[in-house]
Amino acid sequence: MTLFRLSDPGDLIEPIAVAAFDGWVDAGSAATAAAAQLAEGSDVIATFEGDLLFDYRARRPTLEIVDGRPSLLTWPELTLRRVRIAEQDLLILAGPEPDYRWRELASDAVDLAHRLGVVEWISLGAIPAAVPHTRPIPVMGTESSPGSLRGGVQPGPAGVLRVPSAASSVIDHAMSTSGITAVGYYAQVPHYVSGPYPPAAVALLRAVGRHLDTDVAVGSLEEEARQLRSSLDAAAALDEQTRTYVERLEAMVDEARLPSGDELISDIERFLRDRGTGRRQPD
Repeated sequence: MTLFRLSDPGDLIEPIAVAAFDGWVDAGSAATAAAAQLAEGSDVIATFEGDLLFDYRARRPTLEIVDGRPSLLTWPELTLRRVRIAEQDLLILAGPEPDYRWRELASDAVDLAHRLGVVEWISLGAIPAAVPHTRPIPVMGTESSPGSLRGGVQPGPAGVLRVPSAASSVIDHAMSTSGITAVGYYAQVPHYVSGPYPPAAVALLRAVGRHLDTDVAVGSLEEEARQLRSSLDAAAALDEQTRTYVERLEAMVDEARLPSGDELISDIERFLRDRGTGRRQPD
């Protein structure tokens, strides 16, 4: 028994799969926002068994109560959607990061990818990092074989980096061992910013567009990114400590000093420690 139900996908043209889950690794909800934008106008072709994958006490369904009457339950969903962009099909796997059965999920995702003739697997993510909001969003990459990343994105960081794995990374690894090229694009989100971070979602969409060698629509995310930039600029201008910290980060970027693995781990640990505690403050 598989974890998914597959409907007729129709004729697919060299489909490329794009995956993004919420939670870890999805700082600023950037990866899932990018996936949602990619999936606009898409059709669901596969649905995964939520009862087997999710802890409903951690991801409670949403109940709508209308005039005192329970009316509608909305359950967390993990779906695969199909959309055609520039004469090529994208298959977008997105939703909450599953709580259970990661190994089985990875095996079924590989089976599904082979059934649908997926030629490449792209994971999207976002990580907290010591980067300023005033500079272009850095995007790091991972690749199952050298030369798979495109658009000038480099694999990194150099050396060995040990971090808590995401479900998407488990699937990436399963894809690569099954013979399907797997790459990942990870936007770096300023760790002093809380809440959604649309600039990183835009950066991920641009990275996907460069990978596909086509223009990808960013919808309203670009305007949301501009508005957030204005708000952050105003907040930094009012607080000397924050302004000084941002200027120090700017200097690091302008000197082209890349973060080390230890620095990334430190930022990730801070992110995990501070999740759910409100706005994070600069060091």
